[in-house]
Amino acid sequence: MPAETNLTRITNATALSLDLVNKFNNRMKSLYELLGINRVLKVQNGSSITVYKAATVTLDNTEVAPGDIIPLSKVELQAAEVIPMVWDKKRKAVPAEDIQKYGFNTAIEMTDDALIRELQKKIRTDLIANLATGTGTATGANLQEVFAQNWGKVTSTFSEDDVQVISFINNMDAADYLGNAEITTQTLFGMQYLEGFMNNKLVFMHPSIPEGTVYSTADQNLIAAFVDMTNANLDEFDFVNDSTGAIGVTHDINKQRLTAETITASAVKLYAEVLDGVVIGSITPEVAGA
Repeated sequence: MPAETNLTRITNATALSLDLVNKFNNRMKSLYELLGINRVLKVQNGSSITVYKAATVTLDNTEVAPGDIIPLSKVELQAAEVIPMVWDKKRKAVPAEDIQKYGFNTAIEMTDDALIRELQKKIRTDLIANLATGTGTATGANLQEVFAQNWGKVTSTFSEDDVQVISFINNMDAADYLGNAEITTQTLFGMQYLEGFMNNKLVFMHPSIPEGTVYSTADQNLIAAFVDMTNANLDEFDFVNDSTGAIGVTHDINKQRLTAETITASAVKLYAEVLDGVVIGSITPEVAGA
C-alpha cells in the first residue's frame, strides 16, 4: 500500500503525545512498585527473552587451599520458552465529526485513554498466560487451603528470608470466600487487588483466571522487559517518549480522511522467569473426604 501523502503535523502533537506517554509509563511504574519488580530489562526490537523451567545449582564444596584455583560450581537453567520482543504497533483515528462534537483535545484524549487500556490489557493478558504455564501444583478443599498450600510451595522454592508471595485469582472465587466481609479493594492496571490477604503480599483478581484456580509466585520471580524506544533510530517518525523509553507515541492529521491519528509502538512483557517457581493451586472439594 502506498504511503499516505497528505499528512500534516498536529500543532500540539508533542503535548498530546507526551501526555499519552506519561499516562502509560506512570501506570507501568505503579504496577512495578506494587509488584516489587526490581529487574526491568531494556532490550532491542527483534531480540528475545527466555523463560526457564528450572534452575539447578551444584556447588563444588572442595576446601580451597590458600593460593589454589577455586573450582567451578555449576548453575544450569533449562529453557522452557523463548519470547520474541517485537513492536506492538497501533494506530487509531478520530473523525472530524467527533472532534466537532467534543472539541479537539477532548476527543483525542478520550480515545487515547481507551487505547492505553487496550495496551495494558495485552500486557496483563500475556502475564496471566505466562503464569498459567507454571509447573508447580497444589490442591485444597477450599480457597483458604489452596492459598496455604501455594504459599508453602512458593516459599519453599524461594528459600530467601524476604520472600513475598503474590497470587492471582478469579473474582468469583474471591466473592464466594469473602461474602459480606468488609474489605477494601483497590484497582490497578485493570485488576482489583487486596493487600496482605491470606498471608500474601498481594492478591490480584481478574475474571480471565479460571474459577477454582490460584496462581502464586514470589515477587522476585517477576521480571519486566521492554524494547527501548529511545534507542530505536526512529527520529524521522517524530516519536515522543520519556527517559524510560517503554513506548513511543506520535500524532498526525490525515486531511484526506478528515481524521486525527494516534500511532504507538511498544513492546512490554511482564513474566515469571522460572516456571518451577509458579504454583497453580486448584480447589478440589473432594480432597476434604480423601
